[in-house]
Amino acid sequence: MSMGHYSEQRPGFEVTKDWNGADQVMIRSPRGASVRVSLHGGQVVSWRNERREELLFTSSKAIFKPPKALRGGIPICFPQFGNCGTLEQHGFARNRIWTIDDDAPPLNHNDNNGKASVDLLLKPSEDDLKCWPHCFEFRLRVSLTMDGDLSLVSRVRNVNGKPFSFSFAYHTYLSVSDISEVRIEGLETLDYLDNLSQRERFTEQGDAITFESEVDRVYVGSPSAIAVLDHEKKRTFIVRKEGLPDVVVWNPWAKKSKTMADFGDEEYKQMLCVDAAAVERAITLKPGEEWTGKLELSAVASTNCSDHLDYPCN
Repeated sequence: MSMGHYSEQRPGFEVTKDWNGADQVMIRSPRGASVRVSLHGGQVVSWRNERREELLFTSSKAIFKPPKALRGGIPICFPQFGNCGTLEQHGFARNRIWTIDDDAPPLNHNDNNGKASVDLLLKPSEDDLKCWPHCFEFRLRVSLTMDGDLSLVSRVRNVNGKPFSFSFAYHTYLSVSDISEVRIEGLETLDYLDNLSQRERFTEQGDAITFESEVDRVYVGSPSAIAVLDHEKKRTFIVRKEGLPDVVVWNPWAKKSKTMADFGDEEYKQMLCVDAAAVERAITLKPGEEWTGKLELSAVASTNCSDHLDYPCN
């Protein structure tokens, strides 16, 4: 598919336009993995491995037009997750135009080894300040490692004279072969808030999470790494996170899918949202304070997977 009118090489990445004229940034690893990020929403819209296989789900009925956030990829939920607050669903960051930040302050030195990155920046508009009156700078670094792992680092700074609070999620749509063949490991025995029963708190009883109906849960106090095993594809996603205590697990299943205009009736079988998030307890920043939330995604062949959860997020 042609990505439109022009492209511009920058160090480590290329900028093209999508069919609505919004800029997209393409990052490639030397071995052929790639990531595409839209400046509409600062949203990762594609992540492919070395074999060019797409690892993220995007609905065939997705609406690629602002002010709609794209149904798929990794929308950024900020400064609100879901509708738990006064703002639009999942906040406004995923519906704003971000800019490429050529002067981003460096992350810690060991974070650049062999990574190709782009830095994006969002600051509030006048309209944003009317509905959420807090001055912030949101910096997002999207990186691809030599091995094709995808890393997102968000830094939110309070440049206001007074404290503010927010919730946050990387709303990650993973592409799976068949939802009934998928299981999640690493959330067993945890408490979760069930959005299908007024956020009532339950404790996970299964030794792994499997899917046979709609699921919409916030697992709280979760470990820094979890695994999503796709038996049919023999592929495992490892989700590593820092600064994000919760994991949101969502699949709309058949009935809910039919109510979503930008989602195919049967597409729930090919997707699973597993979000690194801070939802249960808001993050509060004092004036001048900065918060960092990291997500690292890798996709590995399932055969060698049993010990993957022992590695820390680097």
